Amino acid sequence: MNETPPTVVFLGTHGQHNIGDELLLETFLHQLGDDLSYVINTYDEAFTARQLEGRYRAELIDTAGERRSLIRHLLAADAVVFGGGSIVKELNAATGRNRYATMLMILGVVTFARLVSRTPICMLNIGVGPIRTRIGRVLARLILAQADLVTVRDPGSFALCREIGLEDRVGSGTDAVYSVTPDWLLGPTGSSSETRAVDAPLRIALNLNHDIANPANWEHFQSELADAIRQLGADREIELHGLPMQSRGKDHDDATVLVDFARRVPEVSFVEHRPSTPSDAAKIIQSCHVVLAERLHAIVMASILGVPAFALAYDVKVSELAAMLGLESAMVDINRPFAATEISEPVGVLLDDIDGTRERMRGRAGVLATRARADFDHARAWLREQVA
Repeated sequence: MNETPPTVVFLGTHGQHNIGDELLLETFLHQLGDDLSYVINTYDEAFTARQLEGRYRAELIDTAGERRSLIRHLLAADAVVFGGGSIVKELNAATGRNRYATMLMILGVVTFARLVSRTPICMLNIGVGPIRTRIGRVLARLILAQADLVTVRDPGSFALCREIGLEDRVGSGTDAVYSVTPDWLLGPTGSSSETRAVDAPLRIALNLNHDIANPANWEHFQSELADAIRQLGADREIELHGLPMQSRGKDHDDATVLVDFARRVPEVSFVEHRPSTPSDAAKIIQSCHVVLAERLHAIVMASILGVPAFALAYDVKVSELAAMLGLESAMVDINRPFAATEISEPVGVLLDDIDGTRERMRGRAGVLATRARADFDHARAWLREQVA
């Protein structure tokens, strides 16, 4: 009897010190199980090794510097899994990279796996878009048409797949992280007990991400956000808690941006945090009364934990998530001019009925949890077929 476990090449954006990406890695390994052998790409092997702590059979490879190793593993793998994230998209100008860089890289991998190594490919709970050009649509179609199983995480991604003629090959799902429980998210030293009613000070968890779709609006956004926080603090004490989802590994990381922003509101108490794991970030969120966030997984975690969230929509994926959570009235598009009251007034409404808001957040997250767990049931069944 062959006792060698099936091998899955698991690909994503790992090792870039982005808590959302590391949370996706943890979620997928947790849900796909420890009876597989994984080859995981990472940009920082030591960091990812510390994160996984030997809990899975996993070989780590740096795909930026070990392309031959990736090819070797693709040739030997039983399946290739792309796990979550906005992977089929054009990059925005703020990244400083060619808009097609990510899609061209992924196209190379899936084409090799499809035509050379003949390895089954699945893309699970991914984001598709934004894609604004004809070339981008052609690349997206070439990528997705070669995958054996594709699920997307939001209606906007599904609609885009339909527009490029792939509706019969793509399933509509939700973000993979919704499959986990609050206790799992908080980790063994956390507790999923409720935050107390709003008292003084009002604790606001703030997450900022410099890489917005319209960099020209960045200064306006920060100015109006600072005014909104002053308005919220007009009749109550505020404690602003920095919630960086990426504290290093790039220029203008979230932690640096938050410290700079705090200087705009010196009258407000600012608590600097440097979370290094998803559970660190989850505990910060749970300790606060409300979350103001750009990053998608800060909002995902808040909803799972039942903490009211206001979406600072820097990208279409955030506005799509806000719609799925019923937060259309608790969201602002930060790529356009807006007034501070478009933040302060809706946040005030959330806080005026904080218990009701928490229950609504939990209820919507529960619906998405059912869908995400069904996605994983389907994915596990597909994997079993490939490795049988």
